[in-house]
Amino acid sequence: MTYSAPVDDIVTALKTVADLDSRLANGLYPGLDGETIRAVLDEAGKFAGDVLAPLNWSGDRTGAKWSGGHVTTPAGFRDAYKQFTAGGWSALPCPEEFGGQGLPEIVSVSVCEIWNSANLAFGLCPLLTQGAIHAIETGGSDTLKATYLPKMVSGEWTGTMNLTEPHAGSDLSELKTRAERHADGSYRITGTKIFITCGEHDMADNIIHLVLARLPDAPGGTRGISLFLVPKFLLKDDGSVGARNDVICAGIEHKLGIMASPTCVMKFGENGGATGYLVGEENRGLQNMFVMMNSARLAVGMQGVAIAERATQRAIAFAKERTQGKALGNTVPGMSPIIAHADVRRTLLTMKAMTQASRMICLATAGALDVAALSADEDQARAARNLAALLTPVAKAFSTDIGCEVASLGIQVHGGMGFVEETGAAQYLRDARILPIYEGTNGIQAIDLVMRKLPLEGGAVMKAYLASVSDIASKVQASNRPDFGQMGAKLQKGLMALVAASKWMGGALQSDPEAALAGATPYLRLFGLVAGASYLAKGALAEDASPHAVTTARFFAENCLTAAEGLADTAMHGAAAIAANEGVFA
Repeated sequence: MTYSAPVDDIVTALKTVADLDSRLANGLYPGLDGETIRAVLDEAGKFAGDVLAPLNWSGDRTGAKWSGGHVTTPAGFRDAYKQFTAGGWSALPCPEEFGGQGLPEIVSVSVCEIWNSANLAFGLCPLLTQGAIHAIETGGSDTLKATYLPKMVSGEWTGTMNLTEPHAGSDLSELKTRAERHADGSYRITGTKIFITCGEHDMADNIIHLVLARLPDAPGGTRGISLFLVPKFLLKDDGSVGARNDVICAGIEHKLGIMASPTCVMKFGENGGATGYLVGEENRGLQNMFVMMNSARLAVGMQGVAIAERATQRAIAFAKERTQGKALGNTVPGMSPIIAHADVRRTLLTMKAMTQASRMICLATAGALDVAALSADEDQARAARNLAALLTPVAKAFSTDIGCEVASLGIQVHGGMGFVEETGAAQYLRDARILPIYEGTNGIQAIDLVMRKLPLEGGAVMKAYLASVSDIASKVQASNRPDFGQMGAKLQKGLMALVAASKWMGGALQSDPEAALAGATPYLRLFGLVAGASYLAKGALAEDASPHAVTTARFFAENCLTAAEGLADTAMHGAAAIAANEGVFA
């Protein structure tokens, strides 16, 4: 089955939650117009469908191969990457100063969905490279920027993020990789990093590693971590690639999914120390790395959307072709296509509605990031930064959970054939399963939402967000449109559940933070459902809303948002049972 980029759905989401038309009219995106953005998406869709999607199945079957420190990507990947860079796609969101096109976050994230929907394993490499570019641009010296960014922006060199070590996963306070100052102003890096996506491959001329390490005199914990740029190949005086640095891939992981993307064990300094260059200030590396991580978290959320979209497309195509049983009211001889059965249609609508809701959450986050970066109004920019901060953990966690759930439903639609690898449906679930884990597990995202984001500005950021949802719910109810069904009433109930749970969380953070942490994950799910429902409803309210947009919003409110009250109850009252059963694991 071929992949078709959902450009209409993406543009609808941009207009609904990123206020595309008004922001274009107000000059937030100078030099851009709606036709240009659609043209970019259309061209990205063609490249994804013609070049990347055909490699998805074969790449999964073959996988990346490691031998003697070298990694070979599956057949076709190297050529596809060269076409990708030749087409300027690697430079799309990058700063013009270093050869990029400088397109806004809403375009970058939308195109990110398209790459990852067509071929998630391929899309990971440019995703991380763009994050590395952003981190170097933010914290690197002028020399580092001038030396490394032009080649990274062009795609000639790729980037990685090196955090995790064998003895510690998400707890960076236990980091042991060492950095020692050298007389020439560089540093010598020694240590081992694991789970490094595209840490070694054959698609680019150089790989630029961003590595967290600790200086000998650094304070303990996360306050003593510095960030270093460590190239695979050192550079000659003229900037060309020179000798191999003291960094090697010691192996790649044997994984459940994303087989074509090499997940590497990287060893630094096996022969005296890898040469690295400080990014930012000593002992402040985590702040610089979080620039890359926050960018990656939104992109990973969009990967969840991407997998959900691809699984939904395949399931709908299969349901139209597969015949089984006889649907009620069918007078045509023979079996009916399974899409004629009500339960299959319910499943497909669930997949489609959850996918579009997740897409809207991610694009709302991207739109807020653009306003924060581009608005000349300081108050507006600050409000947008706070909104982006609030939505980022939801975009990452909710959307990647949905990616797994929708991929699983896609297998269900296929029935027994979905459990058979040859149909391709199973690959989406295998690939999707990493998404709730990397770039900060979804449990960590829930903790971040509750512990750090809800208290922003003394709770004022969350209050403003709830007020925006309330405004949408009121407009839906006031419309009295028969085709909206119970959308307004369901959205009001969902909002009330989120308001109650948010107030409870605010109190629990002061009186019983352990209880707040116990309820963090169901609270984030509640937040995601209400956010998705409100964005879909906003789209349905638009004057030019399609019947499809109205149907999707109504279905989501009447079939998905109904879980809100139960999630609120779990978030507020589930901690006691957890505390009472500590001994069950003894």
